[in-house]
Amino acid sequence: MKLFKIRGGVHPDDRKHLAAGQSIEILPMPALLHIPLQQHIGAPASPAVRRGQHVAKGDRLANGQGVISAPVHAPTSGRVMGVGSYPAHHASGLSVPTITLKPDGEDRWGDSIQGVADPFALDPDEIAARVAAAGVVGLGGATFPAAVKLNLRKKYRLHTLVINGAECEPYLTCDDRLMRERAEAVIDGIRIMAHALGVERVVIGIENNKPEAQASMVVAASAYPSIRLARLPTRYPMGSEKHLVQTLTGRETPARGLTADIGVVVHNPATAFAVHEALRFGYPLVSRVVTISGGAIAQPRNLQAPLGTRIQDLIDYCGGFREEPARLISGGPMMGQPLPSTRVPTVKGSNGVLALTAAETNQRDPMPCIRCGSCVQACPCGLVPLEMAAHARTGDLEGAVKLGLMDCIGCGSCSYVCPGHIPLVQFFNYAKGEMAARGRVKQKQAETKRLAEQRTARIEEIKRAKREAMDRRRREAAAKKQAEADPPAPATITEQPVAAGTEA
Repeated sequence: MKLFKIRGGVHPDDRKHLAAGQSIEILPMPALLHIPLQQHIGAPASPAVRRGQHVAKGDRLANGQGVISAPVHAPTSGRVMGVGSYPAHHASGLSVPTITLKPDGEDRWGDSIQGVADPFALDPDEIAARVAAAGVVGLGGATFPAAVKLNLRKKYRLHTLVINGAECEPYLTCDDRLMRERAEAVIDGIRIMAHALGVERVVIGIENNKPEAQASMVVAASAYPSIRLARLPTRYPMGSEKHLVQTLTGRETPARGLTADIGVVVHNPATAFAVHEALRFGYPLVSRVVTISGGAIAQPRNLQAPLGTRIQDLIDYCGGFREEPARLISGGPMMGQPLPSTRVPTVKGSNGVLALTAAETNQRDPMPCIRCGSCVQACPCGLVPLEMAAHARTGDLEGAVKLGLMDCIGCGSCSYVCPGHIPLVQFFNYAKGEMAARGRVKQKQAETKRLAEQRTARIEEIKRAKREAMDRRRREAAAKKQAEADPPAPATITEQPVAAGTEA
């Protein structure tokens, strides 16, 4: 298959050998599960259970709210210990609404769990509805509700489904192992999604540092001519959705647009597997494969873990730390987020937990920019990071926006190649966060102004109605007074003439 060259990118040491040779293992059920209600982009789910309630595996714990949301299900059978707050799987470490579940050891599925014998006999709306009800979201890290993407066929003219098996972040191997070990199920989920989207062309992109995954997927897809495998060069950030589509099709996604604008929808192999589970067996998304790796981990592994498992439980199963980690990261080292502690639970978007040593982080104090242009050459979006960072550091966020700040995907390639160790991507993330905060302030001000104008209009309408009512009452009172001052004349009896010859 012909591939198209994209600009920029880097070649970091992928260090996938630490966990790539480890088959997926089923994590023993923890003593407690802490299941956040916000595990997806969009509105958080609303609790549907109460403290003390016993639930079966797969029972709905919380309902999605609105179109961009997803329900949350019980990862096992057990008793609800509480619906309260617990530290989030987020760098802030702030507490979020969370359901705590105590497993009963039975791991019993609910009676309502039921699959479909032939998913291809269902219409696309029914498939999307079942995927939504199963709480499936994008498992590559974005956590966008999968059913929303499946419904893009209603708005866009789609022709291709791309499966993003690049997994270009160093250390992470969960998708690699999934494609090696469960290729048939992944292909089945891909075919179901293609049917729901109404596309006839499917391209699976896998980087060349995963030859076993490439071979397994080729064998599993051999009976389906519409599915093709693209062997991608090992180059970061090949897994970026827009850059992957450009590599495969030669077409560039419009700035701040969707790949659907050019007829392409992108999904992850783990998402395809979850769709297979949801349609074939009726299983909601209650667990996922997570890579536990890094130099500080005693025994790196790929674990199938129930959602809500504490990070500490994952690390303990991997033999704990061989040394105190310098940094604990959720996701990959390039775009992952630091974790505040090992108490936080896994969520739907948890594809990896890395415990990195000081040598791996290579943390150094930043030095002045020497304007070497390395960051410009590495940027896959064709931006000028050094100039954007200069504006961001001085607080000129509007200037950074004019230079393309909002087109930055935050891949970290610029920071990786900077000889001065300037944290460029941190500047950009800060600037984008600040611009978002300013946008929220403006939106709040506009909404406050709109509500104030509506209130003023309501008050004026009430005053007008009162004036009209008072004027009407005055007119009625004046009419009544006038009627009393000028009573009507008494009625007179008119004598009728008596006709001749009649008696009076």
